[in-house]
Amino acid sequence: MATQAATLTRSTPQPSAGLVLPAFTLWWREIVRFYRQTTRVIGVLASPLVFWLVIGSGFGTSFRSGAAAGQQHYLDYFYPGALIMIILFTSIFTMMSVIEDRKEGFLLSVLVAPVPRSAIVLGKVMGGTTLSAIQGMIFLIFAPFAGVHLDLAKVLLVGVVVFLVSFALTALGFAIAWPMDSTQAFHGIVNLFLIPLWLLSGALFPLSGASGWIRVIMRLNPLTSGVEGLRQLLYPDTPTSFPLSSDMATLVLFSLVMFALAFLMANRRTTRPAA
Repeated sequence: MATQAATLTRSTPQPSAGLVLPAFTLWWREIVRFYRQTTRVIGVLASPLVFWLVIGSGFGTSFRSGAAAGQQHYLDYFYPGALIMIILFTSIFTMMSVIEDRKEGFLLSVLVAPVPRSAIVLGKVMGGTTLSAIQGMIFLIFAPFAGVHLDLAKVLLVGVVVFLVSFALTALGFAIAWPMDSTQAFHGIVNLFLIPLWLLSGALFPLSGASGWIRVIMRLNPLTSGVEGLRQLLYPDTPTSFPLSSDMATLVLFSLVMFALAFLMANRRTTRPAA
């Protein structure tokens, strides 16, 4: 009887734990783990800050930006790109936890629990998005040094752009990290794909002055909408290639497509226990 009962228990489907509670638990775990590692927090904030100061001061007033030639210091132009860099770095480092969780066996235990895959994707992606958005908004304290003066309405709009970019990049990072077994492979993809995605977003140089084929790639790059959207909000007098409404629509579409990709990857791939 005991054997039959045990067999029946194993064969009976376990009730699902739902979506909200597992997603919230994974979200909270990402927040706590990130801020417990002080060096990661410092690295994510300090690296773009150093890039911004060194590269911005290096180009200085020699920078020319289309019709506004000679009127914008490169520190001012590069500031939105540095903010996007913080979001990108945070998203990358946060989604490396997918690989770490697999090696530690945590991810396997979550996968065999009565938790839907959508809760895993939502929790991990929202955790990374929250961290990326917080780090990006913290960087706004340096806005006055870049000649930016924000009111509450602009801060809220910047927050929307930052959230959309954070969500899209975190979901993309999740989709890349999910099938991987090593952080080295993840870094290789980052260097090959994500960093060029940032370089060709208008963060370092304007779209108007680029070569023809580079300009085409930049127009197709959805991250360009994030940089251009921030630049319009931070520097309203600076000419941009796209209206703000178009940038927002592109970012919403980018976010939805990347989340759908992350969800598909989580449902198609089978996680293997670490050797």
